Amino acid sequence: MFERLSLRVRIFLFFAFLALATSALAIGGLSLGYFRLGEAHALSAFMIAGLVAVAAIIGLTTWVWVMFDENVAKPVERLAAGLRVRAHAGGDEEIIEDHAQYLGDLAPAASAVATSLTETRNAMALAVGRETARLTTEKARLEALLSEIPDGVLFCTPDHKLALYNGRVPEMLDNAEAVGLNRPLSELLKTAPILQAYGRLLSQSESAGTDILVTTRGGARLLEARMRVLRLEGQETDNPGYVLALRDVSKDLPVHAERAHLFEKMLTGVQNAPTLQTAQALGREIAAAKAPTDTSWWPMEILACTDLGTALSARLARKGVTLACELSSTALRCDGFAVTRLLERVALEWSNAGATSLRLTHEIQDKLILKLIAEGAEPSGLPDWLDTPLSPGQSGFSGRDVLVCHGTQLQRLAGPTPTLELALPLAQAPGLSAAQRVLYDFEVLDNPISETLGATALSALNYVVFDTETTGLNPAVDEICQIAAVRMVNGRVVSEERFDMLVNPGQPIPAASTAVHHITDVMVQDAEAVGPALMRFHTFAKGAVLIAHNAPFDMAFLRRRETEIGARFDQPILDTVLCSAILYGQSEDHTLDALCTRLGVQIPEQDRHTAIGDAIATAAAMSKMIPTLEASGMPTLSTLISAFDRHKRVIGHLN
Repeated sequence: MFERLSLRVRIFLFFAFLALATSALAIGGLSLGYFRLGEAHALSAFMIAGLVAVAAIIGLTTWVWVMFDENVAKPVERLAAGLRVRAHAGGDEEIIEDHAQYLGDLAPAASAVATSLTETRNAMALAVGRETARLTTEKARLEALLSEIPDGVLFCTPDHKLALYNGRVPEMLDNAEAVGLNRPLSELLKTAPILQAYGRLLSQSESAGTDILVTTRGGARLLEARMRVLRLEGQETDNPGYVLALRDVSKDLPVHAERAHLFEKMLTGVQNAPTLQTAQALGREIAAAKAPTDTSWWPMEILACTDLGTALSARLARKGVTLACELSSTALRCDGFAVTRLLERVALEWSNAGATSLRLTHEIQDKLILKLIAEGAEPSGLPDWLDTPLSPGQSGFSGRDVLVCHGTQLQRLAGPTPTLELALPLAQAPGLSAAQRVLYDFEVLDNPISETLGATALSALNYVVFDTETTGLNPAVDEICQIAAVRMVNGRVVSEERFDMLVNPGQPIPAASTAVHHITDVMVQDAEAVGPALMRFHTFAKGAVLIAHNAPFDMAFLRRRETEIGARFDQPILDTVLCSAILYGQSEDHTLDALCTRLGVQIPEQDRHTAIGDAIATAAAMSKMIPTLEASGMPTLSTLISAFDRHKRVIGHLN
């Protein structure tokens, strides 16, 4: 029993026992003296002496206990907490020996051990630095390779959970909140075809692949999937992981079906047409149908409009033609070389026809409209040269081919100034987009979750660390105005897998609350209401252990809406306040700022008191506390919750 008590409590009980025992001995000695004396009139004197002795013993013992608690017990706890941080959380703060000046050589010895540990750790880091650099280079190459693949790529564990995915996957699935490392594939796709194909591929001796069609969980999209099992050298399991390469064919199939239908109709109509007039009428009917134009088959690039103008100006300058460009950096999607050659041909034709000046400008509608404007003579024969090759080396590629592969046309505008318009599709600005990210954690292949959640190691659990910003501090009447979260997998913060959204609370945000989190009524007026926002968060957090700093406060806002959204937040909930109290003692400060300072977690000032900033800081702190908790006799979820029970007098927990 006493082994489960903290050092300070055990010392307090020791001094309390010492005070009671010595008081009892003093009273016993005085009683024996009184009975041996045998004088009744001396009773009052013996009682006064007993009371004075007991008061003196209790007072002296209390004073000694207070001094011992302040100068021995608390410093020992601080030394232990500092050593835990240095040993398990990677902290490098100096152990302050002034707090333990009465512990003799213990504080210098602890400081020496901590310094030696840091030096050893640094030496090990240098020793593995070269190998780490090599692995980092290979990792960067892998990420760069996968990020440029136009298809969605998934690597799944044998129990059909995500171990890797690239940024195309959330784009092509209906339920982006359900995409996450170590989350079930069944929450994203209907897995019946996948399970059937996986069982078939396992029966084959060699690594093999197959093509299947799957649908998203909501059934809104049809995906073509190339599935391949990966039997790696030295792999001992009979059930390897597998790769899925996904391509969205939801739009392609209707396009091709419509084209096939029109082609079949054209062939049948031509064969059965009794007259030329009937065939011409059929042609006009097919043209009026306006079959969808598919341009995805032609390789396109994303470039800034100014880059297109610069390239065109340089080509024309080499041929003695000046072009004034009035373009912005708006990004467009096109074959830059082909469009440049097409516009160069137009500009040269106009220059040869007597144009005195050329100007290239644009306007933005649903597409980017390039406008080539000329002053001077009107050129002729535009349709003729569209059918001639753009370059001598490209005999089969004409200006008309450029227009067809971009699904556009050159439009000549009527007016006194010759103007041609060319419409091109807009695109996202160049740079690393979400679709170019690659997220993976291959440790999920080696960290199976126990059938009993409580028996699962803390480092093997999936967590969602969240925080809320609210209109006030009363969960009964106030509302959420922002909610944010980040995932943790295998003890590592996956900062790319985050949930961050403003919420319309349906009530004014007081100025005092705005002064803390800087969220105004204007910022949330077009945001989703609380109910739909919490439904999306519930999907994001499904199947994970929830973590928050002072969790009862945040959970009160979530649970009051469970009936409305028709879903419960019934997973285990961990509180970093209690974790800090267990590890570092109840006498320490356990605010988020103090905890992050203790663990060496930096919170950028601009992110403080924002939901996403506090969530990431809480996650970073928890990731550093997990090794310390496991080393302190709390390696599993159940042992940690049992420790919460012993500290619930500090703050209630929700398990």
